[in-house]
Formats: sequence, structure tokens, C-alpha cells
Amino acid sequence: MYLPLWPGSVYPLGAYWNGKGTNFALFSEYATGVELCLFDRDDRETRIAFTEVSNFVWHGYLPGVGPGQRYGFRVHGPYEPEKGFRFNPNKLLIDPYGKAIDGDVLPDAALSGYNWEDPAEDLSFSDSDSAPFVPKSVVVDQTFDWEGDTLLRTPWHETIIYETHVKGFTKNHPEIPAAWRGTYAGLGHTAAIQHLQRLGITAVELMPIHHFLANPGHLADKGLRNYWGYDSINYFSPYAGYSASGTLGQQVVEFKAMVKALHRAGIEVILDVVYNHTGEGNHLGPTLSLRGIDNCNYYRLMEGNERYYMDFTGCGNSLYVRHPQVLKLITDSLRYWVTEMHVDGFRFDLASALARELYEVNSLAAFFDIIHQDPVLADVKLIAEPWDVGDGGYQVGNFPVLWSEWNGKYRDTVRDFWRGEDETLGEFAYRLTGSPDLYFQQNGRRPNASINFITAHDGFTLNDVVSYNEKHNEANGEDNRDGESHNRSWNCGVEGETDDPDVLQLRERQRRNFLTTLMLSQGIPMLLGGDEMGRTQQGNNNGYCQDSELSWFNWELVKENAELLDFCRELIYFRRRHPVFRRRKWFQGQAIRGVPDIGWYNPDGTEMMPEQWDVGYTKSIALFLNGNMIPSPGPQGQKISDDSFLLFFNAHWETIEFVLPNGFANQKWKMIIDTKESRFIQDERVFTGEQVLPVAGRSIVVLMVLKPL
Repeated sequence: MYLPLWPGSVYPLGAYWNGKGTNFALFSEYATGVELCLFDRDDRETRIAFTEVSNFVWHGYLPGVGPGQRYGFRVHGPYEPEKGFRFNPNKLLIDPYGKAIDGDVLPDAALSGYNWEDPAEDLSFSDSDSAPFVPKSVVVDQTFDWEGDTLLRTPWHETIIYETHVKGFTKNHPEIPAAWRGTYAGLGHTAAIQHLQRLGITAVELMPIHHFLANPGHLADKGLRNYWGYDSINYFSPYAGYSASGTLGQQVVEFKAMVKALHRAGIEVILDVVYNHTGEGNHLGPTLSLRGIDNCNYYRLMEGNERYYMDFTGCGNSLYVRHPQVLKLITDSLRYWVTEMHVDGFRFDLASALARELYEVNSLAAFFDIIHQDPVLADVKLIAEPWDVGDGGYQVGNFPVLWSEWNGKYRDTVRDFWRGEDETLGEFAYRLTGSPDLYFQQNGRRPNASINFITAHDGFTLNDVVSYNEKHNEANGEDNRDGESHNRSWNCGVEGETDDPDVLQLRERQRRNFLTTLMLSQGIPMLLGGDEMGRTQQGNNNGYCQDSELSWFNWELVKENAELLDFCRELIYFRRRHPVFRRRKWFQGQAIRGVPDIGWYNPDGTEMMPEQWDVGYTKSIALFLNGNMIPSPGPQGQKISDDSFLLFFNAHWETIEFVLPNGFANQKWKMIIDTKESRFIQDERVFTGEQVLPVAGRSIVVLMVLKPL
């Protein structure tokens, strides 16, 4: 088949349809030749050699070629792994700027650039054609009727994040049409959105939806799949497996429709993005895209032995973020998801790896400089997972302004406090108040820098935190060796499922303790999807390969755990009604007109002294929050005032009798929450300084003042 090739344009990279034809452009500095490969419906291939190259970009324009056309690239050049060159034109390559991909990579030896049977391993050269096993990129039509949709830009202090998985969230939802379950269309369905709205969620944080390697060989051999999706092979294409339609490129339309539906409901969309590594793995991994296009520019290679990859991620490779083209790839991708797909923000997986200029993590790395000066990206939500697996990679509290962080220390401290660990009280107080020790004292950031969470996709669910002491990952096929062994969990006396009513009652109270602590802490709460209904993974804390009932939501739990769901809803709306729990500025702790904005008190009502914070056995404390001392004004400059509260935390196993703190005894206080009970207090329970307040073992009591201080 003859197709005329015009010179085309160096920009934009990828495939761009202008209504009459499609421009194709691919960056490769060291290639000696590039072929565009077009595939018809019968997978017959037509190869067209580019004749134009400008500034290392190979480009050409094909009139008459439009949306739905499947394509890939074959790139010629030296195959010298010791020098970092891994060109092999026998390998069909996915366009790194492609906007849609038509399916999954199929495991096969032909995916490797080398001959598996050769004892030289990756130093050998494979003649096998990988095209039958590599999904093709698809030319798409980017036009879409957004009907006036724009980014929501919900203020950080009003944000409630819900981390979830596109497929797992709706795969078993009985009110969603069967064909839509587990898809973008399913998440955009009224039934899914109503659950989020009723819960009070303002933002969904979606686990990776960039097209990823779903069937890596080591999992396929065990009959498992990559469920989480942290092995991206393209940063522009929404994963095709989450599309309800088989139409080429339809996943782009479905994703946009999902975002539009969520925005109409007042819910932002945050993407979990994986720019630190790709699914091509180490030197023995498959050649799918970047490795075969320009290996030594896209990846961090071992200095002096470029056959091997630097690995700060534990996944075999790390992107070479210092290289201008890699920075361009990442920022082009981010801008695309904001401007074309209307995404409201990003959570960056293993973000410390992006900050490594050489080997050390550098908070002033070029990546952050580019983000901060970019007029599109500087105005969306930016969240870092502030660690990687390399030396010095744990960087909680060290990211620059504009960034929020998953606060791993919040998770660890709150878990330790409620399981009764010694010497946690002082750090627990820091976490309740937004972690000023991490964010204010380091670089002057505000409480919204702290993304507070008890659980996340990686680890136990909330139900399992209170039900298991040990991980139970046997289903992963690695003899329970995978996953974190130190979970800071407590099974309340029995490992796993039980019928013991006392154990079940304690577990229910512990779940309420965790949720109440999370929603009443300063900073931004993130709820793991399903925790509100008691979702369990049967003790599996590493469900990355469990694309099954183990990971999918069980919507029958909505009825089985209705009290927990109602309690969680009440908590979220309680937080949203009371700005004292979501301040934009730090507490000062100074008395103004005799009343401070915050106070810490012993059970006997006396103020906590500095030396008491380090007493290891102390596990009970009272906290005063002054609703009249909120320093930040409202959106129109008005003064913000709220009710004042007393919070009593008792992590002891026995009941502690609290005396109302000195200075507040003459006030009347109404009980709002007692976590030993399954829901918010419905009757009138009023306390004064004349009464002793018993707080049950392992529980929280919240009092609200009935008249102004």
C-alpha cells in the first residue's frame, strides 16, 4: 500500500490529527533510522521510513490518515548494551506520546531485545519480531464537548480525599450496568458518584490509569495480573482495560466523560502518576518503548557500566530526570492531563526519585523548578509520596512549597498510639495539629502540606489493621515473603476472623478511633476507599497482583456495616461544618484575652508541662480547640468563627476519669462523639466542671461548648 509521506512538523510529538491527516513525531538522539508502522484491522503492517529529522526529532505527515489508525515505531541504531545502546528494529515500539493504546502487552520471549536462549543474555541480539505481542498506539480525535467544565480548584483546607481503584471500586457494584462495572464509565455512573457525595468526598485519588504493563511474565506464570498498575509504559494514554467500549480510542472519551460527571458532582480527580520508572524493568526486561527508542537518554544508567540501570524504585530502572527530553516528556504529560483531560491534580509515586539530580535527593532539582514556574502545573494539587528505596530517599517534610506530602509519620504515629505503644504521646500531638515539626519548622509550609492517612492501597485496609498482627500474602505466590512485615497493627486479641463478641466490639471501637482521629486532625485527610464500609483483604497487605474478589469492593458491606458507614459520613460532615478542625494556619498556643487558641491538659484538668510529653507510659490527654481564634479570613475577607471543642483521647485499656480543664469548668459542654458508641450522640449529654467525665479504655470523647467562651 502506497501512502504519500510529507515532511510534516517537529511539533507536537506523538500523533496529531488536524482534520485532514496525521503528523507523527518521535524523539531519538542516537537513532540511525525510524520507521512508522501502520496496522490495518487484520494486523497487516505497512512500514514507512521517515526521511526528515530535526533537532533529534524524526517526523512526517500522512494525509488521509486519521482517528482509529493503529501504529507503532521501529527504531534503527547500534545494539551495544555495554554503552547503553539497545536499538533493535525487530521490536515494535509504543509511541511514548501516543494518546491511546489498543490493548495489553502479551507475554512472550520476542518482547526482549536479546535472545533468551543465548548464554550472553542481554548482550545477544534477538531477531524475533515482537509486533504480534505489542499493543498498537492509536490516532485519536481530541475534540470533546466539555459543556463548560473547568477544574474545580477546591481549596486545600476544604478537601477530603478518597483513594480508590477505577476497576475495583465498581467491579461488583449491583446498581451499575454490568458492561460498565470496573470502567471509567462505571466510576462516572450516578450510583458510584452518589456514594461519594453521600460520604462527603471532595476528591478521588485514582490509582494509576496511565497505560501499564498488565501481564508481566513473572505474574502471568502464576496466573496473576498487575492490578495496581505501577508499571507505566505510556504517560498519555488512559489504560484501555478500564474502558467499557472496544472502540479504538474510546477510552479517551470515556475518561473525559467520567471527569465531567465527577466535576458536576463537585468531586475533583487526582491521578496517581508513576514518572520515576517504567514497566520495561532492568537490563533483562522487555523492549516496549523508551528502551528501544533512546535508552541512554531516557534511563539512569550505571556510570562506567551502562549495561545496567540505576534503580531507586525497586522496579528495575529509574527515569533520567536530569535529561531535558525526559523533563519535557513528564511536563508535557502533566499539562496534557490538566488541559485536555481536566484532571485537578497529581499524586507522584516515589517522588524522591524525581528529585535525584545525581545520587542525593535535592529539593531544588530541575523537576521542581520547572513545575513551580509552569503556569498550568503550579495551579493544581501536587502531592508527593516523599520516599523511594535508595539511600536518603525518605524525605517526609522536605519537599518545597506548593507541594503536599503523604505523611507517613502520621500513619505510623497514629497506629502506634492506638495500639498502646509507649512514648508516642508527644508525637501524637504533633500529628493532630498538622505536623508543624515537619512542615512549619523546616520550610514555613502550612498545615495543608500534610496529607494525613491511616491506610492506603499499599498495606492493610482499616479493617485489617485492627484484625491482623501479621501479613497473610499467601495468595501472591511468594510464600508470604512480599509486603511489609512491620505493620504497626493490632488484632485486638485474635488473628483474623472471629465470632468473639468482645473482640468484635473492640475492633469496631478501634476503627472509630482511627477515623475520628483522621477527620479531626489538622491537615488534609485521605480515606482509603472501602474503609468506610469495613472492606477487608483477608490480611493481604500487598494486593498489587490481586485483580480479584480479594481487592474488589464488596458492596454488600454497605448493609452489613451500615453503622460504620453512617459514623464515617457523620464524621466527614462534622469536619466540613467546623473550620476549627481544618485551619489554614498553624496554632500559636498563646493566650489572648485569657484564652489560647489551643491547650493540652492532663486527666486531672491541669495543663501539660513540657517534661510530661516524654513520659513513656502516658496515653491519655485532653485537647482544647478555640473556635473564636481562627486567624484566616473567609473568601470575602470575613472573620471565621466556630464552636469551641474539648477532645479527650484515652489509649489506655482502662477507663480514665477526666476533669474538665481549669478555666473551662464554668462552661456547659455537650457531648458530640463517644467512640465507644456506634454513632454520634443523639441525646442531650451536658457536662460542667462539677462532673467527672469517664472516658472508656481505647476511646475518644468530643465535647462542644454550649455558650461562648
